[in-house]
Amino acid sequence: MEKIDYKKELATLYRPSAKKVVTVDVPAFNFIMTDGQGDPGSEVFAAAVEALFSVSYTLKFMIKKGPRQLDYGVLPLEALWSADDPTAFTEGRKDEWCWSAMIMQPEFIDEELYAQAIAQVTKKKSLAALEKLRFESFTEGQAAQTLHLGPFSEEGPTVERVHQFIASEGRALCGRHHEIYLSDMRKAAPEKWRTIIRQPFAFN
Repeated sequence: MEKIDYKKELATLYRPSAKKVVTVDVPAFNFIMTDGQGDPGSEVFAAAVEALFSVSYTLKFMIKKGPRQLDYGVLPLEALWSADDPTAFTEGRKDEWCWSAMIMQPEFIDEELYAQAIAQVTKKKSLAALEKLRFESFTEGQAAQTLHLGPFSEEGPTVERVHQFIASEGRALCGRHHEIYLSDMRKAAPEKWRTIIRQPFAFN
């Protein structure tokens, strides 16, 4: 059976170094996505994540057991973050945080397969958050990114490094702050968490 490691295939996007900030050009990918607002530690965010992974793993096993006979690793959880007032992040006003949680899907996953997976999960589990999911193409374009090691509460200096790098290149921030969570936070100690910090930019 053929196996694909997308984090290896897309190493420039999913395996950055923590030692430096680099530029990447992120093409269009299909994602399962859902939107919300508030504390990422809330039950609402947890329910969204559960729904995303439930459908993503269902799709994985549909492909593995189906005619394609292909095995692949489910991609990590990602989230886009924004707020009407940017100080909501620096001052920790989590109720004002807007998020889009999402998981990237392989190129052979389409709307039809996604609908089949939703139906399968609906039969097995009672997940209210399923109704809020969507299958959508997302293009990020040019961005700067690096790897943050440690808890989310200590991301500030890493985020600032990314922003300073963009400014030093004569570019301006655009789009939403993007995080990709490479660690299983249920198992790894916070000091070992690995999070990609990505910020899209535009030329001034």
